[in-house]
Parts: sequence; C-alpha cells; structure tokens
Amino acid sequence: QLNIETHLVVSTMGEYVTKHECGIGLEELKKMASHFHDNKNLAAPIASGSFKVDGMVVVPCSMKTLASIAHGFSDNLLTRACDVTIKEKRKLVLVPRETPLSPIHLENMLRLSKIGVTIFPPSPGFYNHPESLEDIVINMTGRILDSLDIDNKLVKRWKGL
Repeated sequence: QLNIETHLVVSTMGEYVTKHECGIGLEELKKMASHFHDNKNLAAPIASGSFKVDGMVVVPCSMKTLASIAHGFSDNLLTRACDVTIKEKRKLVLVPRETPLSPIHLENMLRLSKIGVTIFPPSPGFYNHPESLEDIVINMTGRILDSLDIDNKLVKRWKGL
C-alpha cells in the first residue's frame, strides 16, 4: 500500500476485459480505488484542470482511446481527464495493449510522445527471472509507478552483471 489517493474510471470495454481476463468485477475494482467515477460523468472533479492530480495512467489503453487522446476527442470522462492532464502539463502514462502496431497507431503514439505523454508498452524484461505471470505484472506495475515518480518496492532493480 502506497497511501496514495486514486480516482478510477473504467470504460465499458475496460470493465469487460478486466472481468474476462482477470476475473475481477467492477464492484471489486471500485474497492481498490479511493474514488470511482462513471465514465459518462463529465462533471466529475477530474474533468477540470482546477482539480489537482499528480498524474494519470490509462491501463490498458485501447487504440481507440489512444487515438481519441491524440486528437483531443474528449467524449467521455476518461478521454476528458487525459485531455486535462495534457493541457495542465501533468504526467500521463498510456499502456497500450495492441500488437502488432499499424502506422496509424505509431503516428498517434509519436504525436502524444512529442508532447510529453509516456507511452509504456507492457513489454517485460526477463533479466530479473520472473517465476510467474504475477511477478511480471508486479514488476510492470512498479515500472509504471516509477514513470510517475512514485517510490515503490515492486521493481527488481538491475544491479549489473
């Protein structure tokens, strides 16, 4: 536990993917966050630049969401909060789950990277010899936290050869 206030927004597909791939339902997800916001609620605090946050992570980030963010199309709370994070020059980390990537995907990622958004493909390193999928997920989570400058003990740090 890092004792950090979190705000959770889950898209319809995000809810489906989490249930299907992780066996975690929306109610269980809600319990993991300090605050939950409906994706349709464009009046939520995180939709405003006057609401201070340290950063934002979209995981997993679909190519649809990434394209919406890249082109300023804020039709739901998730994309609006990303738009606000960008305009306020706060840290935004996108964890895309698509592969292979098309030229359109790469152009959208480049567009976002050029304005300071961190594109964080969940490509694990194997130098730390993970023993399970859980080890990989924990290490990736730690690396994402690192990209937000959140101190954590999740990452097995490289110590050289």
